[in-house]
Amino acid sequence: MFNQLKTYCRNVIPLSDAELELIDVYFEMKMLKKKEFLLQDNTVCNFIAFIAKGSIRHFHIKDGNEKTCDISFENSWVTDFQSFTYETIGKMNLQALEETTVLLIHKQNLYKLYKEYNKYETFGRIMAENVAQKATEIAMSLSSEKPEERFQNLIAKQPDLFQRVPQKYIANFLGISPESLSRIRNRVFHKEKS
Repeated sequence: MFNQLKTYCRNVIPLSDAELELIDVYFEMKMLKKKEFLLQDNTVCNFIAFIAKGSIRHFHIKDGNEKTCDISFENSWVTDFQSFTYETIGKMNLQALEETTVLLIHKQNLYKLYKEYNKYETFGRIMAENVAQKATEIAMSLSSEKPEERFQNLIAKQPDLFQRVPQKYIANFLGISPESLSRIRNRVFHKEKS
């Protein structure tokens, strides 16, 4: 699992073998069972985690209802950036959708790593930019695309989505009912067969 993160890091920024070995020192492995929480709302998020295996649903609760904001898979980073950055009580929940393994780094260790090895600070900036870009893409999609377009984009990026994520969470993420998702799914798959 640590080698997977090392490969990911090496693909983002040139790091020496000695710099890559720091991952073993500063990161810790955490295994989550299906439906187990990596983070729950009303707590301060003090880590950033890399998904080595599995998937995590990001959601918050509004008016007693869960609102899925994102679903992340292998080779993605997860955190509650607002809570992490400002050390405030968070509103985000991060829950495993299947057996999931993450490699996480606590804030104090991340800052130590940044201070001691400036290449990791550059890596952190790139990682944050990627997360911000993904959030922007989700916001733009929700504001400008029809549900069917959002569905098709989601399937294009994650073809095995329906094998890994319950339909109710996919529908919630797309901002539609499970029944609407079934109709869209049938329509899209029927068009593909024709």
